Amino acid sequence: MSYIDGFVIAVPNVNREKFIEHARTLDAIFVEYGAIRVVECWGDNVPDGKLTDFRRAVQATQDESVVFSWVEWPDKVARDAGMAKFMQDPRMKAAADCPFDGKRMIFGGFKPVVSLPG
Repeated sequence: MSYIDGFVIAVPNVNREKFIEHARTLDAIFVEYGAIRVVECWGDNVPDGKLTDFRRAVQATQDESVVFSWVEWPDKVARDAGMAKFMQDPRMKAAADCPFDGKRMIFGGFKPVVSLPG
């Protein structure tokens, strides 16, 4: 079964287009190194919770939107190999000009336990 890297970040609304360009550049590298699919989702309906929520998780301000993203890999072995190449790729220098505060990013690796339809 596939392996998923998930990310949640806060992006200043004024940086929306810059973020999309940044994501297209880096996401293409993920695909080059074996990712099956990369999805970047700009927050549209991200409500405030009573105890916790996406906005609080990344300390989003009123002028920021929450972005929820994932990278799907064929399996964890492919992910580990692809991510190692990704992190060493000289194009990663583009990440230094990040349109969001990377210190507030939350991320993790996940093993799917249910996948529909297939």
